[in-house]
Amino acid sequence: MLQITLVDDGRGIDVERLRSHAVARGLVARQVADQLSELELLEFLFLPGFSTKESVTEISGRGVGLDVVQSMVKSVGGSVRVSTQPGRQTVFTLQLPITMSVIRALLVQIGGEPYAFPLTRIDQILFCRAEDIRTVEGRQYFDRDGVSIGLVMAAQILERPAAVPADPMPVVVISDRGQQFGMIVDSFLGERDLEVRPLDLRLGKVPDVNSASLLENGDPVLIVDVEDLVRSIDNVLMGRRLSRVEFERMAEQARHRKRILVVDDSITVRELERQLLQARGFAVDVAVDGMDGWNAIRGTHYDLVVTDVDMPRMDGIGLVSLLKADPARRETPVVIVSYKDREEDRLRGLDAGANRYLTKSSFHDETFVDTIVDLIGEAAT
Repeated sequence: MLQITLVDDGRGIDVERLRSHAVARGLVARQVADQLSELELLEFLFLPGFSTKESVTEISGRGVGLDVVQSMVKSVGGSVRVSTQPGRQTVFTLQLPITMSVIRALLVQIGGEPYAFPLTRIDQILFCRAEDIRTVEGRQYFDRDGVSIGLVMAAQILERPAAVPADPMPVVVISDRGQQFGMIVDSFLGERDLEVRPLDLRLGKVPDVNSASLLENGDPVLIVDVEDLVRSIDNVLMGRRLSRVEFERMAEQARHRKRILVVDDSITVRELERQLLQARGFAVDVAVDGMDGWNAIRGTHYDLVVTDVDMPRMDGIGLVSLLKADPARRETPVVIVSYKDREEDRLRGLDAGANRYLTKSSFHDETFVDTIVDLIGEAAT
């Protein structure tokens, strides 16, 4: 990955002013805004039309600059982050792929099989001694540079046979969107340059796996999807990954509440939509992009799906197309909520199979929730 860091020596970003502007523009309720972290508040800067300027000039105040940057970066499979130190500086970090065909990867053994972790997605590899692990509320942690990192068995996440871990234990530390975890593997097998080979489309999206490659001896190796892995680890630790028996029992208990899936890569928009729908009584799950959403849809029944359009890995149009092509799920209503308000964008979404196409300005009134109720009725059945 190519990493570009832009740093200034200005006064930084006033996070509290940002919080007030978000509330004043009706993008988030005050009680929700008060609970948002600095990282979540900085996400508002990338919303189209959002600006903290009091007046519009020829070069600023329209709220389009950072939206253009984010759209460009996402279109090539990259990411952009912002951080700030009040009175000192603001830092923008862009990560862009140099090539999509060959990656440098760390090979590890998990459950007797080789797996590859792209080096660009690894925070650190280390050996952790059993005596350094502590248990809090049934979960295991270890400390690295003063930070507590959750520890899980990679075999458990990838559903492989688990071996007795060595001591010290080889650990791969990964992170995504502010979440960081350590995965205990069987062993480290070294680094390799791997030619990326996409999985057969007939397999659909394989959970926690991005692609595959071949080793020098011809053996296949799976290349993990770090974003999926972090999501899976979080689900396991939070108790959201259930066995079929547990899931069916809970689904039976919750059948009187209609369930909606919200798919958006912006944590700010995701949270806003979730709050609006939960306030109306709906059960709401969230997904960070189209691929994550499709994984959720395949394992859970949803009465309706709300999705953004521009997202990494799989966009909203691709998600809608998959949903409508599935005989078992094609009747599920879909509402696209996007910042794109051109007629051709609306027609593109409707042609893919969406039932409604809204712009994100609909959060300012009752249009968003009213549309949901119009399609599936009130939350209680």
